[in-house]
Amino acid sequence: MAKTGIFFGTDTGRTRKIAKLIARKLGDKVDDPVNVNKAQAEDLLKYDTLILGTPTYGEGALPGLDFGSQESWNEFLPKLEGLDFTGKTVALFGLGEQEKYPDVFVDAMGTLYDTLLAKGARFIGAWPTEGYQFNASTAVEDEQFVGLALDLIGQSHLTDERVDAWLAQIGPLLPQ
Repeated sequence: MAKTGIFFGTDTGRTRKIAKLIARKLGDKVDDPVNVNKAQAEDLLKYDTLILGTPTYGEGALPGLDFGSQESWNEFLPKLEGLDFTGKTVALFGLGEQEKYPDVFVDAMGTLYDTLLAKGARFIGAWPTEGYQFNASTAVEDEQFVGLALDLIGQSHLTDERVDAWLAQIGPLLPQ
């Protein structure tokens, strides 16, 4: 039985919490979530379907050592150099703060999207921008987020509802 891999980067633990929530709700369709600081680049290639999550730090950056954090996406993405994601299906989720960072809301999710798109990945799980208040985001394509956008600070009351709706959208597309 093919499963979906869940990989995330985190510092505060919020993205890990969402990754675990997604895994719990999807059950045996997915393997246990893995922090990218404990993964090898080739680990992602073991799966035909991936769910990847990231918070956005500062002015739109990936989490990592540059922000006094542990190793994370900022150090992991260069390890993907030379790898081909053609035939891989990817769903993204990103955390950000609309009020504090309205000009770079969930930009790190946009960075993951751009990186994997250039490597041949196909994406599922685009998410509407309605219901959010932000000025700009590199994670918006064709007037939709490239994945599930979550604001655990300003809109935490919507998190469960948004995760459930997003999983209803992507769940049927995941391997059984």
